[in-house]
Amino acid sequence: MAKRWYVVHTYSGYENKVKTDLEHRIETYGMERQIVDIQIPTEEVTEIKEGGKRETKENKVFPGYVLVRMELDDNSWAVVRNTPGVTGFVGVDGKPAPLRRSEFNKIMRRTNPQNVPVAKHTTTSLEPGMSVKVVSGPLADFDGQVSEVMPEAGKVKVMLMIFGRETPVELTLDQVVTIA
Repeated sequence: MAKRWYVVHTYSGYENKVKTDLEHRIETYGMERQIVDIQIPTEEVTEIKEGGKRETKENKVFPGYVLVRMELDDNSWAVVRNTPGVTGFVGVDGKPAPLRRSEFNKIMRRTNPQNVPVAKHTTTSLEPGMSVKVVSGPLADFDGQVSEVMPEAGKVKVMLMIFGRETPVELTLDQVVTIA
């Protein structure tokens, strides 16, 4: 049976603890062949602190979610599902749904966009309700709809479908382009 990537929902802020606990459970139950990888999608963010000091830190791209590559059967499901801090799998009708390779690549920022847009927004030509494509950052290649424009901050709030849920995401104006 093939090993696929599944999305596991956790308590927000417990992603690292879930990963550590799950690694110990895999070893304890001898599931190394069924559950082979655990990833927490992150991105590096540089913040400018008081006095102009730059501080780089790693932020979770999807707080409350962990990706697990596994061969799904009753035993592997139980090991993951019963890990402290795990609230369940993302799926349909209670059944875990595996990610497609393209979805995994988008999440882990490993895609090479075929059609790189020519112009990025540097002005506030965006309006609520417009359809946009994210062209940079960890959410590159996701499509969504503008819900709010904040020109003074140079930001836009976009509703994206992430793991089957509509999620508001704040992006800079140069991270999105309009789509027809």
